[in-house]
Amino acid sequence: MKTTTKRKSTSAGIAGEHAAGIPAPAESAKSYECVALVLQGGGALGSYQCGVFEAMDAAGLHPHWVAGTSIGAVNGAIIAGNPPERRVERMHAFWDTVCEPMGVGVPIAMGVRALLDALPSVPALHAWANSLGALGALTLGQQGFFQPRAISPFLLADGSPQATSFYDTAPLKSTLEAFIDFDRINARGGVRLSVGATSVSTGNLRYFDSAHERIGPEHIMASGALPPAFAAIEIDGDQYWDGGLASNTPLDHVLTELPRRDTLVLQVDLWSARGRLPRTMGDVFDRQKDIMYSSRTRLGTDTQAQLHRLRHALHELLHAVPEATLDPQLRRALRAFTCDRVFNIVHLIYEAKPYEEQFKDYAFGLGTMREHWAIGLADMQKTLAHPDFFVKPPRSASVVTHDVHRIVAARENGDTA
Repeated sequence: MKTTTKRKSTSAGIAGEHAAGIPAPAESAKSYECVALVLQGGGALGSYQCGVFEAMDAAGLHPHWVAGTSIGAVNGAIIAGNPPERRVERMHAFWDTVCEPMGVGVPIAMGVRALLDALPSVPALHAWANSLGALGALTLGQQGFFQPRAISPFLLADGSPQATSFYDTAPLKSTLEAFIDFDRINARGGVRLSVGATSVSTGNLRYFDSAHERIGPEHIMASGALPPAFAAIEIDGDQYWDGGLASNTPLDHVLTELPRRDTLVLQVDLWSARGRLPRTMGDVFDRQKDIMYSSRTRLGTDTQAQLHRLRHALHELLHAVPEATLDPQLRRALRAFTCDRVFNIVHLIYEAKPYEEQFKDYAFGLGTMREHWAIGLADMQKTLAHPDFFVKPPRSASVVTHDVHRIVAARENGDTA
């Protein structure tokens, strides 16, 4: 079954901006040396990223580099592992496959979908549908993704995958190979792919990067091997778990890359660091996940921005200080820390609905998936309606960030600045 997500043109929304002389986002993107897409991990929430990418693709915004963690690594591999004209189609096919219910879940899912179509505005019904989707994932697994192990891991103690995880992810390997051309990922001149994974033995985060090594299905699976659900994946003699355990947001990998280049970053997060105070234990579990997996995104972005501004200031200082007044060895040492490149970070964050609970990252129902996808599509279209977000900033700015949700929040709070 193929998802039919309706595309909406953004031309009407940005016509006024173009009249003011601001180029379209795709045109502005040409002024950067690199366009990077950064994708957080978040399981079933990952279809939001697909909606964002579909709107990007329709607007002619094509990334040179995709950095992803967990489900972000999967989505990134689909982008990098397919020709431009097939990327959205392959995303639809992958998500339709892994979200299709199995066994006894099929008639239940059909009945739930009929109810949601008849009563689309009842939050309690949506919450119930999401819980059924999550329950189906826990008890039956997901088609082409993972399946419950026949024997409880608590009955084993041999260090095997069967003893250290509840689900077998062998189906995912076949699915990845069906939807991703790994030869394309590893070919020169294609979209660069970086995926983060956590070493079980050292606890350190490692990025597997197609610019430096060959990427295969095992690297994508390692990036999403979240314990205790999934077993660690062995790569080059080491065992790796989900990259989100160490850092769920691979922005730092992009911003610290050497040599630095003028870069437009589109960062798509699935967890919001900001949220309401919990009122129930369910709220507590939900909020805990949000905080843990948002990876202090705002703090990380602000810290990297401050560091980059410091590099800019040092660059200007060295140019201002006469050669004769500074020891040559010290000048060389300081020059290694200077930079005059600019980063423009366009940020999109999924904002969970009130009826979504702590199981939102494993509620893999088709209806839920399509809802996330449609929200991502709409959020990116709203962002594209601000073409000034994509204009290359002046060198003096060093790092700028944009977030359409912040604009909406400011307007709701009466801030017209």
